[in-house]
Amino acid sequence: MNAEQFPAAWLFPETTDAPSPMTPEPPVDGTERHHGCGILRQIVEGTSAPVVIVDEHLRYTYVNPAWTAATGVPASGYLGKKFGSILPDVQTPDDVLIEVLADGKPREVTVTGTTPVPSPVGRRIWRSVFHRLESNGRVIGVCGIGVEVSNLRQYLDDLETAHQRLALLDAAGTRVGTTLDVETTCAELADFLSPSLADVAAVGIVEEEFDGTPPPPPGVLRLRKMKLTAAPEVQLHLRELGGGKPYVDLPRGGFIRNCMDSGRPWRGNSASEELMEKVTAAHDSVKIFRMAGMHSVLVVPLPTAGRSLGTVMLLRGGDSAPFSEDDVLTAQGVAARAATSIDSARRYTGEHAMTLELQRALLSEPTPPHSSIEVATRYLPSGRSVLVGGDWYDSIALPGGRTLLVMGDVMGHGFQAAVAMSQYRSVVRTIATSDSGLTVDEMLRKADHRAARIGLDRVATCLLVLADPEHGTCTAATAGHLPPVIVRPDGSAEVLDLPAGPPIGTELGDYELTTFSWDPDAVLLLYTDGLVEQRGTDIDDAVRGLTELDLPADGPLEHLVDTLLTQLTSGICEDDIALLAARQSGGNPPSAPPASRALREG
Repeated sequence: MNAEQFPAAWLFPETTDAPSPMTPEPPVDGTERHHGCGILRQIVEGTSAPVVIVDEHLRYTYVNPAWTAATGVPASGYLGKKFGSILPDVQTPDDVLIEVLADGKPREVTVTGTTPVPSPVGRRIWRSVFHRLESNGRVIGVCGIGVEVSNLRQYLDDLETAHQRLALLDAAGTRVGTTLDVETTCAELADFLSPSLADVAAVGIVEEEFDGTPPPPPGVLRLRKMKLTAAPEVQLHLRELGGGKPYVDLPRGGFIRNCMDSGRPWRGNSASEELMEKVTAAHDSVKIFRMAGMHSVLVVPLPTAGRSLGTVMLLRGGDSAPFSEDDVLTAQGVAARAATSIDSARRYTGEHAMTLELQRALLSEPTPPHSSIEVATRYLPSGRSVLVGGDWYDSIALPGGRTLLVMGDVMGHGFQAAVAMSQYRSVVRTIATSDSGLTVDEMLRKADHRAARIGLDRVATCLLVLADPEHGTCTAATAGHLPPVIVRPDGSAEVLDLPAGPPIGTELGDYELTTFSWDPDAVLLLYTDGLVEQRGTDIDDAVRGLTELDLPADGPLEHLVDTLLTQLTSGICEDDIALLAARQSGGNPPSAPPASRALREG
């Protein structure tokens, strides 16, 4: 009997009376035994599950066609050879087989490895079970049956990778773009990508305004270096990258420029020094990256509709794996989300700057009051998240030594609110100067009617105080605005109780005036709600809090308003603040503060 005949004859005996180790019960007669062996042969040799049998010395005695097809080794290459000697790249559980031979208990085990037959999943996986074989009470070997689960394992790995990618994208959504500031958003992006996805992450944004530096030649893009973040172990090497120009010019045809123009990423694993120099567009940078052990580069554009805002460059070095296709997809997802935040921040910055310039132009210094009154004003634009609003103030000299003090606030923020503020200010000023005999409540009523008639789409609160130093009195009326505060020389302060009317622009004008005395050394404070509004605090309580401040009413008004702002703000305002302080000057004309001082916080 040769080697090719041995396994089948041993498994499927046709003439011997000795019971087969694969046959559970002795056959009744030769016909039934022959029929049973034929069925058994069809099952074992027809199944797609690999079947192997080794003897008590762990030598192959049988392999079925499924195993020879999976491994690319014919049956003759196995027979008589030691288990595990044929496929050196497949892990064989010899210890498990010895245990099965010893105690007869079946055992399950996972067999992994690569075979001469190529597989699309690379490393293959079989889930196998091994049983002990006995004949007439004698142990004769072990039979192993396996099922390949490589595709299932690959599916589970792909599913886990997809979950990790979604988790990373979700984390990026909460950690990148937390403010409407371009520089902060770029820093958040670089800090998130390193170390989440790379050892080094660098973010660059297309420069559109060159701030005094010569613009790049035609057709060349200037990329502003925004932030570079690296793992601690390579940070020391990268410190030298902080020098040089804060930007890099990108001509057409370069790697980074091609990524931006096409919107497609570029990946270079195990990149040569020449290739890295082309990608980084800087020979000195390549040397530093090599010293830091960087070996792979991934460049991803920051896409918006129709163009790229900039790029993200990711590098890996040392023991980090090269960038995979999944890494590319993940980096693209993070970059796309970050680009939306950067674009929003850039648009906000442009609109905020434009609106602020408009408001500066519209909110000129108030006209000089009568010489018997001195005035100090301040305007602070809002901070991180709110656009410039419609706050305004004014002082208008009227006949008889009287001065009209004005404080107003248009509802809403942004460019439209600033335009509406200018219109409201002009309306109030025109009414006050065209008919100086009107009382403040009549002025508000006419302003309300006129604003509604010209079709202003935003309403405004407004406080008018007509100061009359000659008689030592003031008359005031409010259109939904916060009440004025009087600060006396001894430091005590009082909130004046005024009947509240509707905002102007509603054409519901029903206003009442209130007259109160004004001591020569007392300071009158007019303000907008940005000065006192606090989250979780009732606005009336916040206004009363002004009376508890220690304000130097007997010193210069400039010092008083600065002290007030210092005590109530911490440098960042949630809303615009407009503030006007007035005091009788005893007939000495005050020196008006320069416009740059009055608007310096803007």
